[in-house]
Amino acid sequence: MLKIHELDNVEIDLNSGHKYAVKDIANGENIIKYGQPIGHAVTDIKKGEHVHTHNIKTNLADKITYTYNPKLHPIEKRSDVPIFMGYERANGEVGIRNEIWIVNTVGCVNKVAEELAKRTGARFFPHPFGCSQLGDDHKTTQKILKGMVNHPNAAGVLVLGLGCENNNMAAFREVLGPVDENRVRFLICQEVEDELAEGERLINELKAYADTFERKPIPVSKLRIGLKCGGSDGYSGITANPLVGRLSDRMISYGASCVLTEVPEMFGAEHLLMERCKDEETFQKTVALINNFKDYYTRHNQVIYENPSPGNKAGGITTLEEKSLGCVQKGGLATVVDVLDYGDRLKGNGLSLLNGPGNDIVAITNLMAAGVHIILFTTGRGTPIGGAVPTVKIATNHSLAERKSNWIDFDASPILEGEDPTEDFVQYIIRVASGEETANERNGYREISIFKDGVTL
Repeated sequence: MLKIHELDNVEIDLNSGHKYAVKDIANGENIIKYGQPIGHAVTDIKKGEHVHTHNIKTNLADKITYTYNPKLHPIEKRSDVPIFMGYERANGEVGIRNEIWIVNTVGCVNKVAEELAKRTGARFFPHPFGCSQLGDDHKTTQKILKGMVNHPNAAGVLVLGLGCENNNMAAFREVLGPVDENRVRFLICQEVEDELAEGERLINELKAYADTFERKPIPVSKLRIGLKCGGSDGYSGITANPLVGRLSDRMISYGASCVLTEVPEMFGAEHLLMERCKDEETFQKTVALINNFKDYYTRHNQVIYENPSPGNKAGGITTLEEKSLGCVQKGGLATVVDVLDYGDRLKGNGLSLLNGPGNDIVAITNLMAAGVHIILFTTGRGTPIGGAVPTVKIATNHSLAERKSNWIDFDASPILEGEDPTEDFVQYIIRVASGEETANERNGYREISIFKDGVTL
């Protein structure tokens, strides 16, 4: 058994990840884990009893009022900044891969993109969007696709359109703005006799351009890292998420950028992020981030605590507060320096918060479009998912790491035995940035999905 915090009235069974009372808990009394309330008892609970969905309920309600009470933990800047072997782009940005991407303006050309990828080795990312969308959904699709086109992991990009879609090439080019014509080419399928032949020709030109880049030493201060969890369990807030938090703090101490998203999985732990905001303005942006997402739930007549998932519950997580208190640990202790809207691009170094849902494919796509080079994805249940950028799977428990070694890249479970694998993890991430393939890359698992909240014609 493990008691995480001295204030806790539950302890964790290390064989299952589930909670058990360390003392008698009265009906209505708060259940404390991580030193924070994760809900309240709905019946008297005796010492040693299992504490889970049958005897605990969430404390979450609708929007609440927040006050800025900063409790900052400044991360000391380090001078011993390590290097990785990356690609410096013509515009000064840095990539950790040197790939050719096919970015569709519309889902109608998914199969054309797939065939071109088969013929050329380019990467393609099917999606059903780009037409029949209205208002913000249409703009969101354009913002995410713009983020893909501009991503520095792609040495070259073929923007592939049909010709009659809402997100037609002229409209999308206006959103894109000026591009490097050596790096980005455009093809409208309706306007050429043989779109596959023309697509091959353009991709071969892009491949020739990509071949002009070679890996060179680059300080890790240039890295942008996305933080994500999926299929969490009772170990997530004990092993993998704190490990990623330590990695995040270390990288920020080197001058790098980290991004935390999954706003619904901040509910119940948002106060811990708010007290780390660098100033009042950033605090108010974080308040809006939380409350606007709660408005999204209520606008669709959904309760804000419709979480955790069945898999989370089977793994020992009972309430959204418990899930969130584990989730936000991926952000370490660093100061929150910025709050980004969905589809926005990272602006500076440090820890940023990114608007968006917790859905795995939507979230990793959102992080990619924000400009992250690599995504650190903690999981207790396991998932094969991969994004357009390398998606590192960190197992919360050793059983998962053993059973699904074809999915998992790093095992955080030695933390349960008192070990600290932080240094090994830092070195592993540097190797990935330098070209070592992740499991999702070896498996060819690369997916995108775009958030929608409106009418489809």
